[in-house]
Amino acid sequence: MTTMTYREAVRSALRDALSSDPSVFLMGEDIGRYGGAFAVSHGLLEDFGPKRIRDAPLSESTFVGAGIGAALNGMRPIVEIMTVNFSLLAMDQILNNVATLHYMSGGQMRMPLVVRMATGGGRQLGAQHSHSLEVWYAHIPGIRVLAPATVADARGMLLAALREPDPVFIFEHATLYPVEDEIDGTAGPADIQHAVARRAGRDVTIVTYGGSLPKAITAAEELARDGIEAEVIDLRTLRPLDTAVVLESLARTHRVVVVDEGWRTCSLSAEISARIMEQGFDDLDAPVARACSAEVPMPYAKHLEEAALPQVAGIVASVRSIL
Repeated sequence: MTTMTYREAVRSALRDALSSDPSVFLMGEDIGRYGGAFAVSHGLLEDFGPKRIRDAPLSESTFVGAGIGAALNGMRPIVEIMTVNFSLLAMDQILNNVATLHYMSGGQMRMPLVVRMATGGGRQLGAQHSHSLEVWYAHIPGIRVLAPATVADARGMLLAALREPDPVFIFEHATLYPVEDEIDGTAGPADIQHAVARRAGRDVTIVTYGGSLPKAITAAEELARDGIEAEVIDLRTLRPLDTAVVLESLARTHRVVVVDEGWRTCSLSAEISARIMEQGFDDLDAPVARACSAEVPMPYAKHLEEAALPQVAGIVASVRSIL
């Protein structure tokens, strides 16, 4: 077992992939000489050289497009987009090419493309660097969407993504990069098909993913001091959603709170709530509650940003409201 940060776990997976497969290369803004905006790729340029670690210009549409071409021609590119907000500049490439070419070619074209990006608020970076827009991508058929919330998953889910024949988008919540844990540094790919229970409970199910998982765990521990046992489900994969694990938990607890850093309107939490209504209505003893971000552009001021994001106190209050 090895102690490493989330950041180091992603770097470890990148290093393993680059070392074992000559078709793998990394491309993105500031990933080479600068070492990555979040220091994930630090040291890789020195070890693998500029052909494998490619600094790209500030043109997301261009370098995502280059990744598409490389993937269609037998390479396994890992494209890093600095933040999810910037990925919108490549949305035409993603929606009209990445997600559709396999279908539109009648299955003749495969695209083993991995796209990584930082997501989420909590770092006082203002409204153009701090939103959780992964649900926009989970809306699109043709791509797999992952949200690793633990150090082990940060490594293992990237390794698994690199084995997929079709596009995989990985959303790494930026507040998780310094989080440290003990993991098996030699472990192989993780499961990217299923959600998982991170904490067992009998009274209520808290469903979440990514950067909200630590808050949900803390909220569950606070509730436990009052005798309320919350089960915490980490979705892990946002497309396709593993609804079965959520429904199995609901059948035990009969109450659900969904914690989602996205905005409430048209959110992932809304989709989960709808699926529970459609498939698990008879198990519900109370309406599904949701803890989401305030419907405002993410503030810069620390106290306003904290107020806009789902926090432990709000999760606890949501649980209490349905008990």
